Amino acid sequence: MSLNSVSTLFTTRRVGVVAAVLSAALLAACGSNVKLDDVPVVDRTGTAANGAGGPGGQGSGVDQRGVAGVQVPGTNGNQPQAMQRIVYFDYDSFEVKQEFAGTLEANARYLKANPSARVNLEGHTDERGGREYNLALGQKRAEAVRRSLSLLGVGEAQMEAVSFGEEKPAQVGGDEAAWSKNRRVELTYR
Repeated sequence: MSLNSVSTLFTTRRVGVVAAVLSAALLAACGSNVKLDDVPVVDRTGTAANGAGGPGGQGSGVDQRGVAGVQVPGTNGNQPQAMQRIVYFDYDSFEVKQEFAGTLEANARYLKANPSARVNLEGHTDERGGREYNLALGQKRAEAVRRSLSLLGVGEAQMEAVSFGEEKPAQVGGDEAAWSKNRRVELTYR
């Protein structure tokens, strides 16, 4: 083997090693240290979500980022006082039951009397079913409540239907008592 061939072989290997090191460095730079499982939680139950005290603890109404909620005039903690704001559903259904007509009528009266008020219609499901199915079912439930409020005279611009699927259970558990509390639409004023 000539000196020229050895030099070419050595240069080719060096270029390969340099390319491998640069590729590894580039891939390492593209990595993210954001933890997708760490979601800020607003504690509205009066108990600490992640331990007691400080922002996000003991019913502070402040999420883990330290951002406080917005106060809507005429409401208590963003919500109209003394009014039910949850509609429950049967298993695998998005039909609004007659027993919640009074709840929807009261919310419609409030929204019509306060045209600047806005409401999120947050659809939820129990844990049974696939993630995509539950997101779609939660959206159908939220849309059913939106249609009911619209028929009662609430303006479309005042409502936004969103779905959380099974992601935000009201009650944790694997029995019908827990599941029945999770199949719901919450009317959240903003």
